[in-house]
Amino acid sequence: MTTRTIVLWDIDNTLLYTAGAGRIGLGRAFRDLYGVEDAFRSIDVSGRTDSAIFRDAAIEHGLEPGHALADLPRFIDLYIPHLEAAFGEVEGGVLKPGVPDVLRELGSRSDVVQGLGTGNFREAARAKLRHFAIAEHFPACDGGFGDDAHDRAEVIRIGIERLVAGGGVPRRIVVVGDTPHDVSAAKANGAVAVAVATGRDSAAELLACGADVALDDLADVERALRAILG
Repeated sequence: MTTRTIVLWDIDNTLLYTAGAGRIGLGRAFRDLYGVEDAFRSIDVSGRTDSAIFRDAAIEHGLEPGHALADLPRFIDLYIPHLEAAFGEVEGGVLKPGVPDVLRELGSRSDVVQGLGTGNFREAARAKLRHFAIAEHFPACDGGFGDDAHDRAEVIRIGIERLVAGGGVPRRIVVVGDTPHDVSAAKANGAVAVAVATGRDSAAELLACGADVALDDLADVERALRAILG
């Protein structure tokens, strides 16, 4: 069987920056569902799953965890149109340096499978990729998502299983992300952690928390490909 490199991409601050559209959409959906304004003001969102972020906000505002879990599908349905509307309201949203070229080069290889390993809900991931015109590189929008699990390592585990199920023996499994959560989730699953310092953590900080490789960004396409392909 053909050996393959499987690459799972984080989205926010790795592939792209939404300039706050995600947080705006989350807040408006929570308001619609529970009547609470600015519900995520004190909730840490960096590198975490959307389901964990929602759960924490719900608990902070007096809901039982079981109630929050039951409401999650309704929350997602409310969130997606608010997210899409917010894209048109914010300024500064952008693809991260080198992203289109790296995705294109990897996508041209028969021995590479690209998917997602993201805390975003699957439909939110789809909306972001579509808005920033990179959805073509993830036609199945497959991998692991924030509606699969609260825990980031579990999201990556599920993503790996889905991508491996496509056939072939994985020679190398790589997680590309910008936070310590991405790094720890990769290591928990025996994957190579390629970190990019395009979020709030520096390359030195990402190396210190266990990244196998840490790049300032993906602008040097050849270097990025070497890091990912090994």
